[in-house]
Amino acid sequence: MNFTYFLFFICIIVCTMIITYWAAKRSNTTNHFYIAAGSLSGLQNGMAIAGDFISAASFLGIVGAIALNGYDGFLYSIGFLVSYLVVMFFIAEPVHHLGKYSLGDVVCSRFPSNKMRFTMASGAFLISILYMIPQLVASGLLIRLLLNIDYSISVMIIGSLMTVYVVFGGMIATSWVQIVKTVVLLSGTFLLSLIVFSRLDWNVSELIAKVSANTPLREQFFMTGQLFASPVELFSLQLALVLGTAGLPHILIRFFTVRNTIEVRRSLVSATWIIGVFYMMTLVLGFGTVAFLGYEKLVASDATGNLAAPLLAGEVGGDFLLAFISAIAFTTIVAVVAGLVISATTAFSHDIYHHIWKKGKSTEKEQLRAARWTALGIGLISTLFALQLENINVTFLVSLTFIVAASSNLPVLLLTIYWKRFNQTGVIAGMVCGITVSLTVVLLGPNVMNPDHGWILKEAIFPLYNPGVIAIPSGFAAAILGSLLSAKKESLNDWQRFAIFSQTGTGRERP
Repeated sequence: MNFTYFLFFICIIVCTMIITYWAAKRSNTTNHFYIAAGSLSGLQNGMAIAGDFISAASFLGIVGAIALNGYDGFLYSIGFLVSYLVVMFFIAEPVHHLGKYSLGDVVCSRFPSNKMRFTMASGAFLISILYMIPQLVASGLLIRLLLNIDYSISVMIIGSLMTVYVVFGGMIATSWVQIVKTVVLLSGTFLLSLIVFSRLDWNVSELIAKVSANTPLREQFFMTGQLFASPVELFSLQLALVLGTAGLPHILIRFFTVRNTIEVRRSLVSATWIIGVFYMMTLVLGFGTVAFLGYEKLVASDATGNLAAPLLAGEVGGDFLLAFISAIAFTTIVAVVAGLVISATTAFSHDIYHHIWKKGKSTEKEQLRAARWTALGIGLISTLFALQLENINVTFLVSLTFIVAASSNLPVLLLTIYWKRFNQTGVIAGMVCGITVSLTVVLLGPNVMNPDHGWILKEAIFPLYNPGVIAIPSGFAAAILGSLLSAKKESLNDWQRFAIFSQTGTGRERP
């Protein structure tokens, strides 16, 4: 075990525990536990959103994707960044007006029903768990590599940490862990980018020349077609990335943590700038990996490319910089997983326990106790799943999460907010069909059904690695058809009052 690596990891754990202790003193109501009592400023919330969104897949995966596939790898960054425009223009402010703690609140503000709450809570719970598992697996592999700790112990350490943050600190601790993560992440990637450029005398042309010389792709490295030969595959991926963010529960509930819509806009603008600057730096790091490490050496060290950033840090800055960048990756995983736990906890304890089981009559103390027990249970469930997936490629789970979110939550939210003929049947049809089709096309696609995985079916039924082009329209179609074929209709006055309230926050009270 390298002492430098161990010291950095211990520092991160101590700092985040101090934040949790501070937050625990303030998380004594459900309002504080679920949404930090709306106390965050727009800039703080924007940093927390960036911390929530930039996952291990973003930091480790995209740098590796750029190093291995050039321009095609950078397309992931473009899709993630553009997705915030969809959130900003269509989703954020109505969600803030209509909701209180969860996405179930948003839908039930128009269709008050326990059936609606259960449907939305189930979707949020599933999406959060699907996204949580690959983050935990990545953290276990990273800690095993750097500290030589057994994979199972590594996963249990991360699982325990994220559970402690949420159980004791709630949204306040989660938000500040994410803010600290964002500051550390931007500082580390900026420092590494400066070192890369300084090694090349600040000459961009020399960087491009070295990249071309050190990759078998040569000039093709800077052109499309290396990763996605099919335009349909490329379009399908971008569709899932651009639309998926607008359906992710752990991102959307962050719009409840600020006071008003002005702060919502500030949150999104600051988050977009932070994420945009970060992704530009991943481009430099991806190029730098090829320039200084070389394509062959990267593939020999890690064929997946997920360790490109730590390997580059070790190459240009030695053990100290490698430990620092690896610790940043660790912080990234912890912050994202904590955000996922809080979103799953809110869906279960607020929507299912308080509204459905207790029929809205549970006391503040009971709700808080249920939320903490729920967080503990979710942490345990996701950790147990991650322990069983050490030797399985779970990369497809990340893309599956975006596809499920874009196929289920997004159609329901958009149509609830903007379509007057939408009804409860459409909500259920859209959610059920979106989730079912998403899971089906991924599980029967080449990510799972191929000879390398040893499954019974050796050939994929659905040929696309990124089947969002099939699943996302299916979710929208089911929601629309479910509404059109149902006899349930809403009065024009009710729709008009709802529409005014969703866009302005005035004209009616939130149920």
